[in-house]
Amino acid sequence: MKRDSLTTNQITEGVIWRQLLLFFFPIVFGTFFQQLYNTIDTVIVGHFVGKEALASVGGSSAQIIALIVGFFTGLSSGASVVIAQFFGAQDERSVRQSLHTAYAFSIMGSIIISILGIVLAPSMLSWMHTPAEIMADSILYLRIYFAGILFVFIFNMGSSILRAVGDSRHPLYYLIICCFLNIVLDAAFVVIFRMGVLGVALATFLSQAFSAALVTHKLMKAEGILRLFLRRIRFHGSVMKSQLRIGIPAGVEAVMYSITNVIIQAALNGFGTDTAAAWSVFGKLDAVFWMVSSAFGISITTFVGQNYGARKNGRIRKITRVSLGIDFLVSAALVVFLIAARVPLFRLFTTDTEVIRIGTEMLLQVTPWYITFVFIEILSGSLRGIGDVIIPMIITLCGVCLLRVLWIVGALKIQPTISAIIFSYPITWIMTSILFICYYFYRIKKMKI
Repeated sequence: MKRDSLTTNQITEGVIWRQLLLFFFPIVFGTFFQQLYNTIDTVIVGHFVGKEALASVGGSSAQIIALIVGFFTGLSSGASVVIAQFFGAQDERSVRQSLHTAYAFSIMGSIIISILGIVLAPSMLSWMHTPAEIMADSILYLRIYFAGILFVFIFNMGSSILRAVGDSRHPLYYLIICCFLNIVLDAAFVVIFRMGVLGVALATFLSQAFSAALVTHKLMKAEGILRLFLRRIRFHGSVMKSQLRIGIPAGVEAVMYSITNVIIQAALNGFGTDTAAAWSVFGKLDAVFWMVSSAFGISITTFVGQNYGARKNGRIRKITRVSLGIDFLVSAALVVFLIAARVPLFRLFTTDTEVIRIGTEMLLQVTPWYITFVFIEILSGSLRGIGDVIIPMIITLCGVCLLRVLWIVGALKIQPTISAIIFSYPITWIMTSILFICYYFYRIKKMKI
């Protein structure tokens, strides 16, 4: 059954750069608020509890959370690509089946991950060489987070679905609401009631629950083909296969990124609590770039997916070219800002001079190379939009993950320093971007785009 379109689909018909920015800004602002309420946890803990608690919330625990959430976000991208393609093709029946299958997968996956995460939290933290003085708080934070992983999965999936059909505004609204809720709860639990890491964890738990409720309510009240019915949540075999075909490689990519970050975190933990805390703070500043980069990745995947579904292949190459240009400009501006304001930015999180010194050195070594990652994000997002995920996954596994692990192992034997570990980022970004450029041009030539 086809969807009657009373209005023009601007993603497949409108001016590309204008529609891309209109779609991009709500995503990046939404990601900003998502990072903000994570950052508020770090700021409040750093100032009102101490650097040990700061390392507990933002060190090994944060890397483990990033690994799990990153894998599911990759899986959810499979649903968003499939829905975008069906929406572009105006296939109403398939859109509805994809929506309810995606929700069923979110519920099932969250139950499994929650149980495993709560049980295995101490083992995972021990494997990462988490310092003994922060182990208890790290276990507490991690277990409470995993107890609420259902809300994280539901919100991420619901937001991906809305963005797949061109609605990037409502996920933004929900993130703003939950960000301020998290700030209020952090202030109450940590500053007023002195609950420490427990208070931060509970604030995050409750905020995420509210965000999941909002996005689910939006889909249940939606008009037209994108309406969620709780009684219809189930797996549809053919749709599920399509979602997993695209989602699993993206999830594996995300996991491998996170695993290499976990390995780096474990290596840096060996340099002591000051280094772990510095890396934790840098991670919050580093997230400014990643929220912009991921927003462009989501945008181009949606645009390419809908145009591919609508069989408008002529627009795909132009969308990719425009996205690269805009992302380059924005990334360059971010590099300049982060380098110029590095010391004041670190002082927002901590007053410890040694943590600030180590952290600012890390920032100077990594941020200038953000420009190279633009190719990876945009080209992989474009390829994902047309359903090409296997070769990009292999490129990522070899160019980023395998090479980074080999670099770290070799660097620690030759020169066991923080700088040697940190330099694994630029060297792997450069190699992977070259591989993506070569494969992208081969692919578009083969498709005659």
